Order: sequence, then C-alpha cells, then structure tokens
Amino acid sequence: MRTPRPFLALGGTAAGLALLSGCAAGNESTPTSAAPSTSARGEAMTPTSVAPGETGVSGDGVTTAVGAPAESTEDDYFHACRAARTWMESHGGDPDALVEPYLKTIQSAGSAGPGTFGIPWAQLSPGQQSAVIVAVQAAVDGLCG
Repeated sequence: MRTPRPFLALGGTAAGLALLSGCAAGNESTPTSAAPSTSARGEAMTPTSVAPGETGVSGDGVTTAVGAPAESTEDDYFHACRAARTWMESHGGDPDALVEPYLKTIQSAGSAGPGTFGIPWAQLSPGQQSAVIVAVQAAVDGLCG
C-alpha cells in the first residue's frame, strides 16, 4: 500500500512552492494546502492574489486568481502541473505568456481532464480552482517534479 507523503519542490536558489499534505496512510483524498513561497524568478507567489472569497478575472474573462486556500490531493496537483507543463511545451514560447491562454482552455465549458482533476472548471470548488492555478504557476516555474 502506498503511503502519501508531503512533497516539496524547489526552484532556483529560493525555496519553491511547498505543498503540505494532510494525507493519512491509506487515504489519498485528503486535501493538501499550498503555502506562500517565492517563485524561481524571485516573485512572491501565493495560492491567491485576491481577497478571500474574491475572484481575479482578466480582461478576457479568464479566472486568474481565486481567494481560497488551494485544496488538492498530491496526485491531482502533480497531474494538473504536468498537464499544464505539457500544454505549454507543445505551444512553445514564454511559459509566463501561456498562463492565461492555458487557463482559458481549461476553463472552457465542459472541458475536463487532468488539468482540472477530471472535473469541469465550473464544478470545481474555489479551493480546487485555486489549486489548479497554483499547479499552473508551478508548471511555469518547472516545478512539477
């Protein structure tokens, strides 16, 4: 039986995104929470950049921040990060410039896959939406593992 464990991704010389797993042995569905950290580029990075309960939306109508603590399993986080990284690599260019186009893609009506934990964006809880955004930022920073 696999025992879930906390994981830590490091980027550059600064401590990277730390996800603290609250998983108990044999229970992989317990949510994890993302802790504020610094990205590989030295920018402050938190699960949200909006007030609790608020949603940040770009001019194109793309949700770019959710005011809720990130909640996902370790496996869901990993798959969301890898899905974002794979999409970005297939599109080429600056990963930072691809964040909003990627988020727009996964937020489209009915879209569900590993990038959204297999659930359409609109059906994700605010904590899950926040976790997806954290995973996308980790993909930009190359911190998927």
